[in-house]
Order: sequence, then C-alpha cells, then structure tokens
Amino acid sequence: MSYRLFTDGSCLGNPGPGGWGAVLRLDGEDDIDLSGGDPHTTNNRMEMTAVVRGLDQTPAGSEVLITSDSSYVINTMTKGWKRKVNQDLWAELDRTVGERRVTWQWVKGHNGHTENERADRLAVGAAEAIRDARPAPIQASMAIPESESSESISKAPGETAPGPGGAADNDDEPRLTHLDDTGAARMVDVSDKVETERVAIAGGSITMQPKTLELIRSGGFEKGDVLAVARVAGVMAAKSTSQLIPLCHPLPLTQVVVEFDDSVSTDRIDIKATTKTTYKTGVEMEALTAVSVAALTIYDMCKAVDRGMRIGDVRLLSKSGGKSGDYKAR
Repeated sequence: MSYRLFTDGSCLGNPGPGGWGAVLRLDGEDDIDLSGGDPHTTNNRMEMTAVVRGLDQTPAGSEVLITSDSSYVINTMTKGWKRKVNQDLWAELDRTVGERRVTWQWVKGHNGHTENERADRLAVGAAEAIRDARPAPIQASMAIPESESSESISKAPGETAPGPGGAADNDDEPRLTHLDDTGAARMVDVSDKVETERVAIAGGSITMQPKTLELIRSGGFEKGDVLAVARVAGVMAAKSTSQLIPLCHPLPLTQVVVEFDDSVSTDRIDIKATTKTTYKTGVEMEALTAVSVAALTIYDMCKAVDRGMRIGDVRLLSKSGGKSGDYKAR
C-alpha cells in the first residue's frame, strides 16, 4: 500500500507548550488528520513526533512518501546530521522508518503548499489548546496512592502549597509532581534521571454473558478473531500512550506483550499487559493503557450480541526499575 504523509510541528516559546500535526493520505480514501501535543517541549521534538505518530498509523511494509518543511528531521535521516539530543525520538523514528519503505520530500514552509499548511494548522491548534488548558488549583482532602509517575498529597485547606519546583516546603511531605505551585499541569522533567531497565505489568478483566465468551472462543464474530484484534489494539495503544495521556513522556518501548486468559470463568476474560523499556521513567501507564484499550476492543467487537459487558479491575500488578524501586500489588 502507498501512503502520503504531510507533517509539521509547532512550539509556543521553544521550549514551551507544543503541538504536532499530520495529514495521512491513501489513494481513494479520505485524508486522516492527526494531532497532539506536549505541555513542555521544543519545535524539533514536535516535528519528529509528527512523523513518528503518522507512520504509526500505516502498516509495516507499506510505502510512505513523507513531505515536511523540517530540515532538521529530513537532513538528519537522509544526510547523517549528528543526533546530539532527542535520542528517544530518534530511536522511535529509526524503528518506524525501518519497518516501512520511506521516501522523504522537503518543502518550504509557509509557502502555500496546501497539505503542509494544513499540517501546520493542526500543530499550532494543538499547541494553543495545551497552552490555554490551565486548570484551577487543586486541593485534596484524602491521600492518593503513591506511584513513581504521580506521587501523593494529603493537604487540608490552609496548609502550605508545593513550592516553585513542585516540592512542598517540607521535602519529606508527599506531593503531586505533575502540578506546579499554581496548580497548573506540567510534565515532570526527567533529564537528570538515570536510564535503567523498567518493566511494568498491568491487569484487568471484561465480564460478559457465557454465550458471548463461547462465540469468542469459536470465532463466531463477523468482525474476525476478537482476541487477535484486541491484542494488536493493546500493543498499538501502549505505543501511543503519550498521545492519549497528556503528561506522559514518549518512551522507546522495547517490548509490549498483551495476553488473555479465558479459562478462569465461563463469563470472564482476564487481560494482562507487560511493557518494557530502558529509559529515565517508568512504563506503568503504557501497561495500563494496553489493558484498557484491549478490553475496549473486545467490547467493540462483541457489543452487537452483548451490550451489558463490564470492564473492570484495571490495575498495576507490578513494576521494577527506577529510583522508587519495585512494587507488587497485594
């Protein structure tokens, strides 16, 4: 299959809130507009992300012509420019390009190229949406379970708010690392963290009528093999977590495994996802996203015969690696 991919990135401040945009075209089909953003990023990272996320929407082995006004991306990929920064995204770009037959085309930006201007509007719109999305300060009266990516805070009205660096006046007091001193959302800076091998396992389940489970086992759905499609959906979701969960970092995943167990009950399928990376932050969110989307895919494929299916018990089972150490659910 042959695709055209038009990409662009934008950043309001550089660094600052940024967005990326992509227009994906397959002959004979309607164009697909793609976009996303990051609260604290750079223009170069958004240009790279646009290409990676666009390629992720094409099948492996496909032929893709990428049109971009980014000399940074195109010359690095075609002329061997040095890769001094953004190693995580270069690894993702190498992977996605290596799985496809890619041709590059540079165009001058803001020069009337219809699709390039369209990708630019998508990128700028995503950046502006993130810039303008500043939530009101949050106060919590009950503790939230602590994790590496979202630590807890138990603060009664009138107590001291976290300081400018995200830390409370008392460094021993737990805090939400994704909020600054005004209560605005922010991405945690992980540049000083050490890269380590990290593994996360998440679980969940979907409950249904016994006859629905029998249809899944026997391949009785017109849409195809339910669990095979759900497995692919879970893997794709893990790879797209940073586009679904606003403050998650894009990670160079080294493995995603989605498993199903339909032998535990006559009316339930248990789902487990394992994610791995060697990076500066954990992969818990990727595992949880994989489980959630796999369950949603099962629901989508089976809803014609059973709209009462229930998705539940989605949780982190274990994680390893990183400064916070290992965790195992009780």
